[in-house]
Amino acid sequence: MTHVRRTPDERFAALPGFPFEPRYVEVRADGVEPLRMHHLDEGPADGPVALLLHGQPTWSYLYRHVIPVLVAAGIRVVAPDNIGFGRSDKPTERTDYTLERHVAWTRGLVAALDLRDVTLVAQDWGGPIGLSVLAAEPDRFARVVAANTILHTADPALDGPLTWALHGTGDSRVVVEEALLDYLLHCVRAPELRAGDFVGAATAHPLAPEVLAAYDAPFPDAEHTAGLRQMTALLPLTRRDAGARIGRRTWRALESFDRPFVTCYSDSDPATRGWDRVFQERVPGARGRDHVTIAGAGHFLQEDAGAELGRVVAEVVRTT
Repeated sequence: MTHVRRTPDERFAALPGFPFEPRYVEVRADGVEPLRMHHLDEGPADGPVALLLHGQPTWSYLYRHVIPVLVAAGIRVVAPDNIGFGRSDKPTERTDYTLERHVAWTRGLVAALDLRDVTLVAQDWGGPIGLSVLAAEPDRFARVVAANTILHTADPALDGPLTWALHGTGDSRVVVEEALLDYLLHCVRAPELRAGDFVGAATAHPLAPEVLAAYDAPFPDAEHTAGLRQMTALLPLTRRDAGARIGRRTWRALESFDRPFVTCYSDSDPATRGWDRVFQERVPGARGRDHVTIAGAGHFLQEDAGAELGRVVAEVVRTT
C-alpha cells in the first residue's frame, strides 16, 4: 500500500502573487496506487495550450509571473505540480519516486485533460520529464521552449559543451562536476531540507522572505519531503542508470522532432550552461530558430525574468 501525505490547504492560503484556483486529476503509474495531481488551468479554454513544467525543489508557484503574460496573449496555461511537490500527493517512501513514474504521472495528466497542440515549456527536471512525455505522445505537442533544462545520459559526447560535467569516459568511468555531487549528497544526507534555501541560492536577485516561505509551504514536515529528496538522486550518473536509458529513448525521439524547438536560457546558470547548444545542434526543429539568452537571470529564470520568459513563449506560439 502506498503511504501518502497531502499538504493541508491552509499552507497555501494567501501566498504572495498566487491567486490561482487549484485543480486536480487522478494519475497512475505502475507499482503505486492512483494519486491526486494538482495543476493550474488558466486562460481561455479554447486557446492554444502552454504546459509549464517545473523541477526540483519548486512547484507551480514558480510560474506565477509567467502565467499572466501568457493568458493576456490568449494562451491557455496548464501548470502542474509534480507528484511529491506543491499541492500534489506526496508518497512518503523515497523509493516510490522514479523518473519512469514521474513521466507516467505527467503523461496521465496530459491524457486526462486531453491536451493537444501543446507548447511544452520545460525548466530543470521539467525537461527530462516533459520531453519524455513528448517522446511517448508526440502527436500532442506542437512546439517546445526549453528553459534552463537538461537531458543527461552520461554520454561521452557531452564532454566539452557543458559547464557542469557529467559524462562517461572510456568504457567504465564517468566525470562528474563536484558541485553537482555536493548538491545530490546534500539532498540525500541533510537532516532537514528547505526548498526556499535552494531557490534563494539559485536566483540572480534576492527574493522576499514571504516568497521563499511559499516554496517551503508544501513541506510542513519530513514526511512530506520524500519526493523533494529523491528527485536529485534520480539524476543518471552512469550510462547504465535507468534514467540514462529513458534519456536515450527520449533523445531518439527528439532527433526526429522537426516542429519548432526554441531554447531560452539565462546567462547566469552554470548548472545548465551549454545545454542550449546541445539541443540546438541535435534537435531538427531547433535549427534556424531565434534562440534566446536572458541576461541577468539565474537558474530559476522564472523568478528573475518571469515576464520576459512569458513574452518569449507567447512569441513562439504566435509565430509558429
